[in-house]
Amino acid sequence: MNTHNALLAEYLSGHHFDEAVDSSGAVRPHYQAIIERFGAMTIEELGRAAAMLESAFVNQGITFTVYADGAGTERTFPIDVIPRIIPHDEWAMVEAGLLQRTTALNAFLDDIYGGDEAIINDGVIPRRLVHSSTGYRREAVGLPAPTGARIAVAGVDIIRDINGTYMVLEDNLRSPSGVSYVVENRQAMTRLLPGLFSADAVRPVDHYGTMLSTALKATAPAQAGDSPNVVVLTPGVYNSAYFEHVFLATQMGVPLVEGRDLVVDNHVVYLRTTGGLSRVDVIYRRIDDDFLDPVVFRPDSSLGVAGLVNAVRAGNVTVANAIGNGVADDKAVYAFVPAMIEYYLGERAILPNVETLLLWDEDHRADALSRLEELVVKPVAEAGGYGLVIGPHATAAEIAEVRKLIIANPRNYIAQPVIDLSVMPCVLDGGIDNRHLDFRPFIVTGDTAEVLPGGLTRVALKKGSLVVNSSQGGGSKDTWVLAAPNPKGAE
Repeated sequence: MNTHNALLAEYLSGHHFDEAVDSSGAVRPHYQAIIERFGAMTIEELGRAAAMLESAFVNQGITFTVYADGAGTERTFPIDVIPRIIPHDEWAMVEAGLLQRTTALNAFLDDIYGGDEAIINDGVIPRRLVHSSTGYRREAVGLPAPTGARIAVAGVDIIRDINGTYMVLEDNLRSPSGVSYVVENRQAMTRLLPGLFSADAVRPVDHYGTMLSTALKATAPAQAGDSPNVVVLTPGVYNSAYFEHVFLATQMGVPLVEGRDLVVDNHVVYLRTTGGLSRVDVIYRRIDDDFLDPVVFRPDSSLGVAGLVNAVRAGNVTVANAIGNGVADDKAVYAFVPAMIEYYLGERAILPNVETLLLWDEDHRADALSRLEELVVKPVAEAGGYGLVIGPHATAAEIAEVRKLIIANPRNYIAQPVIDLSVMPCVLDGGIDNRHLDFRPFIVTGDTAEVLPGGLTRVALKKGSLVVNSSQGGGSKDTWVLAAPNPKGAE
């Protein structure tokens, strides 16, 4: 029981690393101001604040679609009123690790698609692992792509273990989503509780649209000149992340388009407008590779643009993120990212990976099959928490089923130890309780790489759950990155 603060008088961290409270029950220094501020409010007042945030999101249409329930239900992404806070010194380390990791992953993609596969030829990563990945696209070999366009936007999922160590859980390098909630959460918190931001120097996140626009324009073909035309390509209103597509186009001040709005003529992409055809230089696409060009990929796709790949090959348009990035966020390839960092940069990884068993390897597979009830088993190409089996929480039938799946297709799975994710206080059901969480910061790369000083903290709203994904019923927190303290005597 915590006796150091009225708000947390009945709060129990349990046997977890708590972001806000140390092992003795004392509030950590960087949380003291916010806990004192909330401590002046009753639980009923905190509950009303949470309800107001929820209502604001509903009224603004800030929702996503859950396909797993079979009904395509529209839901809000619940936001907890107690923010996650990252002090300056911790953020400096995380930021450096993210930039290092993204640089190495960009080099890897350049190597396998635009180079001579040196990392494979030098035996650092197995050829068959790369080429058997469902995210590897032979059609992308030789396609021109400025380094920034390879991974214009990366969303890297980070966790903290029981010791508080920051670790990378997975890389999202195709079309990582969630940044709209980062900005909207901050705006909602600022409107609801404006006085909160006076106590600490919280770094802003509302410039993300400018960051992304600058980065995308930097990747435009040379002939685009000083004012490249950028569009956001969406699958349409029925996509689960459509709100975010609208948000990003609005923030950048560029058209939001569907495949039917674009046409390729003589290997040049044009946007159909009421005034005629307008040339397009950069496409920030939110469509998977399979649906991007029916001439090259799925012929039944009506979401993409016929001839787009040839326009890219001719150097007349940039597609970001680049085609074929899925190979680099394959969860089996993930295990080799620390080796990539050493190979390309000559450095040790700042942010460690979670220990990973590659089940296509006979020894790793035998080890995993002997103790599935202790491990987390993941399909290598799934996202959103789908297909995840957490051994200690699984039934005997679920363990038996995943065993069969592994034996039938071992390349499709990895296994990892169960990591006791960090927790922090949340306002839930009329009280304060702990919930597990993770963190997805966003790295934007154009001429240079930059990390948005914040990110999406996702919360497992179900007690004891380790699954934080919004598609699995998770929520979020506003994430505050504290600015460096001013030196003594500074203005």
